[in-house]
Amino acid sequence: MIAAILLTVSVVVFGQFALHYWRAMVYGVAARPISERIRTAAGISGSTVGARDFRSILSLHDLAPDLRGPSGGFRVVRAYFAAVEKIGRLIPPMTNWADTEMITCSRYVAVLVDQHLERNMACAAQMRGV
Repeated sequence: MIAAILLTVSVVVFGQFALHYWRAMVYGVAARPISERIRTAAGISGSTVGARDFRSILSLHDLAPDLRGPSGGFRVVRAYFAAVEKIGRLIPPMTNWADTEMITCSRYVAVLVDQHLERNMACAAQMRGV
């Protein structure tokens, strides 16, 4: 019985650690600057990326093939964004927190798509030189 309790507590604590580590990684990437190229291509008119820009940035990623092999579809970020969006709608006091998290997800995806496009342009330039 004690072993089962210890196992359960260990799994829960490890899950919390994994979630906090993942969020720290997302925040680290989202803090990087986003190029004007991404804002223009995604149709973002303001100077900052907002929560409503998430889907337009993802559609930009879907339009740009990866020249170096299969690319990820941001499944975890999409699921997190959808869960936070639903929480923000269902629990009104959590709306500000949900908006902040969704903006972070949007910035994270924008930075990764920007890096993706930069790698594609470098790969295409390298192919032209061959």
